[in-house]
Amino acid sequence: MTQGQEEVDAETKTEVTNKLIIFSAPSGSGKTTVVRHLLNTIPDLEFSISATTRAKRPNETHGVDYYFYTKEAFLEAVEENKFIEHEEVYNGIFYGTLKSEVDRLWAAKKTVIFDLDVQGGLAIKKYYQDRALALFLKPPSVEILEERLRNRSTESASQLEERIAKAKTELKFEHQFDKVIVNDVLSDTFVTAKEVVASFLKSEV
Repeated sequence: MTQGQEEVDAETKTEVTNKLIIFSAPSGSGKTTVVRHLLNTIPDLEFSISATTRAKRPNETHGVDYYFYTKEAFLEAVEENKFIEHEEVYNGIFYGTLKSEVDRLWAAKKTVIFDLDVQGGLAIKKYYQDRALALFLKPPSVEILEERLRNRSTESASQLEERIAKAKTELKFEHQFDKVIVNDVLSDTFVTAKEVVASFLKSEV
């Protein structure tokens, strides 16, 4: 490891455990890409795996990308109070954050990072308050966001329109987050996101 890398690691290393980083954004804004970059560059950061009832995509793995539930199993977990937050994000498709997932990561002395939709992110922030940093990743424009979603080619036409409509609604909630980061030039977004997260991790709660 180079001296420069050692300085970066020392600067960003988590000093206080039991903190959480929340990245929320409309679908297609690039939050997953930013979260993966932070996981690769900030020590002691670990991804919180969400539970969902949506179908598993070909490149996804249960227990790595999501915990994939049947609708029946998910609703049973809701009844058993196993979620910190949960919601029906799209018609018939549920997402949620398991209490056991946060407990697992904190027990391993990790700082938890979330990749969540806007309502889920706000719910986590409300639950953990000052221990959580809530970041809103904003696309440069609605038109660019629509283009990114269409280029993904992962949804049917009806699903795509539903995601676009939801994204336009979610953009109205940006001011409820601790900080808004505009994802225009990705390299700049990486730098800004890392600086904001590192500052929060060094702060006292």
